[in-house]
Amino acid sequence: MWSTPARGVVMGLARTKSVALLGVEGHTVEVEAHLGGGAAGLTLVGLPDTALREARDRIRAAVVNAGETWPEGHITVSLSPASLPKRGSGFDLAIAAAVLAADGAISAEAVHDCVLLAELGLDGRARPVSGVLPAVLASSRRGDRTVMVARGNAAEASLVPDIEVVAIGSLGDLLAWVRGEPIPDTPDDDDHPDPGTPEPSHSRSPDLADVLGQPVARRAVEIAAAGGHHLMMIGPPGTGKSLLAERLPTVLPPLTQAESIEVTAVHSVAGTLRKGEPLVTRAPFCAPHHTATRAAIVGGGSVRLRPGCVSLAHRGALFLDEAPEFATGVLDSLRQPLESGEVIVSRSAATVCFPARFQLVLAANPCPCGKSGNACTCSSLQRRRYLARLSGPLLDRVDLKVELQPVSHAELLADRAYAESSETVAERVAQARERAAKRLAATPWTTNAEVPGAHLRRDFPVPGQALRILAAALDRGEISARGVDRAIRLAWTLADLAGRPRPEVEDTAYAFALWSGRTP
Repeated sequence: MWSTPARGVVMGLARTKSVALLGVEGHTVEVEAHLGGGAAGLTLVGLPDTALREARDRIRAAVVNAGETWPEGHITVSLSPASLPKRGSGFDLAIAAAVLAADGAISAEAVHDCVLLAELGLDGRARPVSGVLPAVLASSRRGDRTVMVARGNAAEASLVPDIEVVAIGSLGDLLAWVRGEPIPDTPDDDDHPDPGTPEPSHSRSPDLADVLGQPVARRAVEIAAAGGHHLMMIGPPGTGKSLLAERLPTVLPPLTQAESIEVTAVHSVAGTLRKGEPLVTRAPFCAPHHTATRAAIVGGGSVRLRPGCVSLAHRGALFLDEAPEFATGVLDSLRQPLESGEVIVSRSAATVCFPARFQLVLAANPCPCGKSGNACTCSSLQRRRYLARLSGPLLDRVDLKVELQPVSHAELLADRAYAESSETVAERVAQARERAAKRLAATPWTTNAEVPGAHLRRDFPVPGQALRILAAALDRGEISARGVDRAIRLAWTLADLAGRPRPEVEDTAYAFALWSGRTP
């Protein structure tokens, strides 16, 4: 049992809990506050970063402005385990509660089993912090049942089942809760969604029917969505490459509950959650500029390890427009996460793992000038050098390659009657994914693109007659062994879209044409 010392007693000890994040993994931290003799001051130990070391000044001002007396004597705050790096201002509330409990201002028992996650302002207000969802998930797995957060994080924390979320607006609300008093219902304006931020509207979302004159490319987007395949589009400016990439998420199925939690946890750590939308339910879409650094794409940072674009696009699409303009090292850094579905960022202080199972969409002009036909002024050598910036190993991991050509006005008018809406295409995609999920029910995979080559050949054999075209291309050196596996995955997706039980000759032939970029 914890004993709460009377106010003014020289010695006092109290403990609270908080959570430290390494990547998207939360680790429970025990916050101990010891009030002893000596010169007045606060010493913080346990590998705190700069933002956390500055907490001593914020907490003192918050306690005083909450109407409490700052303890006299020297305060030592320990964050355990001491070997775990702690970053950010989310420990403020836990430290303040531990200090007040050690001084006898509040009951030590009341805060001992509560996980506290919030930043404190100088006036005592509780401010939201990033990474609350993975932190609360980690607390729930550990067995904690009560979490106190700022009101701005309450909806996010409430996504975790079987855990009590106490939302506060200030340090004074914590004091009222501990003392059994009702928490005042005075939310701060900052805790509400920004009224100027528009809510997503289905009626205003992009539609695949907007892209006219490119039936083969629209079909490629449908195939990519149905099987979770990577896609590359080559064509002059204005042919619809960016429009098609932006419409890929509109035909992807909604995220499952488990996938939504995964994606929301990543965006929570990155601080990119939209106000008023605590749970991400649609496939994310990330389109970085070609000047993005390797750390911005795969994750990293010198002070705090943050998820990169490959993780922000987890369970969604990563679109690299003007792909040859990206630095070669940045493009090649995608090869490992494309294979493993995760990215491991190692620094001297820590090594973290971020999820990164995304669909890669590349778009490129055919040459540096970007013009088509007789208007192009580039030599054949310039064109080859330009596209050679995309390495062979990277392109070998791309399942579909489509070349887009400029279209005439007559073709635009004629295609208007055949262009299908995203809603229509999404229905076929959902049906194809259901067929694939049923076939893969006894495996850890849900889409054709995820199945490893060895399991693909052993557990889901394709008839020998259908494989002849791929075997002949392999013998001629037109396709690699990895490419054969990717073409077979494409063939399975084509069969799922057509409702066939297994791929046939036409499926493998079209799959090889899509993989090699030889579609008409």
